[in-house]
Amino acid sequence: MNRKTLVLSAIACLLAPALAACGGTGSGDDGGKAIVVGTTDFIESGKAPAPLDPAYTYDTGVWNFLRPTLQSLMQMPRGGGLPVPDAASDCRFTDTENESYRCKLRSGLQFANGDPLTAADVKYSLDRVTHIHDPNGPSGLLENIDTIEPVSAHELVFHLKTPDATFPYKLATPAAGIVEKSVYAPDKLRKGFVVDGSGPYTFKAEVSNNRLTKAIFTKNPHYKGSLKLQNDKVEIDSFPDAAAMGAALKSGKVDMEARTLSPEQIKQFSDGSSPNINFVESPGLEIRYLAFNTNDPAVKNKAVRQAMAALVDRGQIASQVYGATSEPLYSLIPSGIGGHTNSFFNKYGDPSKSEAAQILHSAGINSKVRLTLHYTSDHYGPGTAKEFALLKKQLNASGLFDVTTEGHKWAQFRPAEVKGDYAVYGMGWFPDFPDADNFISPFLSKGNFLNTPYANSTIRDTYIPDSRKAADRTTAVTPLQKIQDIVADDVPVLPLWQGKQYVAARDDLTGVEWALSNSSALQIWELGRGVS
Repeated sequence: MNRKTLVLSAIACLLAPALAACGGTGSGDDGGKAIVVGTTDFIESGKAPAPLDPAYTYDTGVWNFLRPTLQSLMQMPRGGGLPVPDAASDCRFTDTENESYRCKLRSGLQFANGDPLTAADVKYSLDRVTHIHDPNGPSGLLENIDTIEPVSAHELVFHLKTPDATFPYKLATPAAGIVEKSVYAPDKLRKGFVVDGSGPYTFKAEVSNNRLTKAIFTKNPHYKGSLKLQNDKVEIDSFPDAAAMGAALKSGKVDMEARTLSPEQIKQFSDGSSPNINFVESPGLEIRYLAFNTNDPAVKNKAVRQAMAALVDRGQIASQVYGATSEPLYSLIPSGIGGHTNSFFNKYGDPSKSEAAQILHSAGINSKVRLTLHYTSDHYGPGTAKEFALLKKQLNASGLFDVTTEGHKWAQFRPAEVKGDYAVYGMGWFPDFPDADNFISPFLSKGNFLNTPYANSTIRDTYIPDSRKAADRTTAVTPLQKIQDIVADDVPVLPLWQGKQYVAARDDLTGVEWALSNSSALQIWELGRGVS
């Protein structure tokens, strides 16, 4: 069968989720043969001795290894929308202020080893994340919890510090994954390549040189939740680069690849030259940006950051490096998310050397600004080095900057960034959930993901709380737009581009359209074997 390209229409699938064109039609009967998924994400246990502990890891690639195994109270449904219960049978706010959230558990819940799962285990798991409070971890997602009250063995209430209509989304992330006290200590991380939970699959790792090379997911017979598995076994194989992963797909050694295809592969798979390969394109919420250590002398003066914002040509980066796979981004909140506004374009317009020069001159900066742009060479795909070479060229061509670039392995890059070793560095963000709050709070709230020293009290104390009060998220637009305007003026981060999502798969695989959620979560339970 010849390759065909499928463009996923979110609207059509939401309106008609039962149609075969919108979802996998394969049954769980795959003849016992594991479905093999390729990825260029890798997990090492050197710099990260507890790489799979939910209290430690806060990375989309690693979370894709946790979601199938760690069950949460809530989960994001196929096609997006509001979170739905998973370990819970029902969850809801019980007050008009969105400060008290009550959940009832499904009856008969068990961990994969057969031990019972109760409300006390849920409390223990979330308390553990906030107590350990690892600087690399996702405790910031749970920071608004005041207390967790187990009402009975099957019911608990979350009392929040401030109103937060986005709280159900946070309970659908691996940060809220339920773990068992007997294997996860309350005050220290669990080392090694191990995950145990109550999710739809059990987990087994194959490791070489302290690096996970294969993750084996086997259907968990004790799972009770809302997910419907289309297979009994999935393997995720880690490849050193996109080229090796693509070769494995073409040869049939893997059935699907999603993270991370190179721009060249995307072009190749979409042009009809690869037989027996289906190619799925869908809207994406991935963003890339420059972040600043605003305490570093090189960029402490916001005029330097503003001048960079006035100079960077996002359109050139998108077209020359990533082609049709990305589009320029002028805000932390990407297009497609309620509350998005093009604040950076509104303030700076098209790239302008004269405007950048005026910004620097007005701040008394009359000599070249010397900077090093740091990026990770092995985490976001092969286009990153080209992107930073072009950024260097753009800034230096103005005559206002003297820029060099340095690439680092992720295992060294991330700890150095958190410690504040870099004045300017490139990062990517795949949202934890599809709401504007998750493009604002992780960067600008106290205890933020970047560990940035930038703090704006108006954003933290007024606009973020105001935006979270709105159960109807469309009414949160005003504070969200004010946040974006402040960011465009202060430039603690500089948004660059927004990406699309792509999946390439053998044409006997079903459910490929649902393999990635709109938040880039890998949903291996949707995959089955059948006739395309």
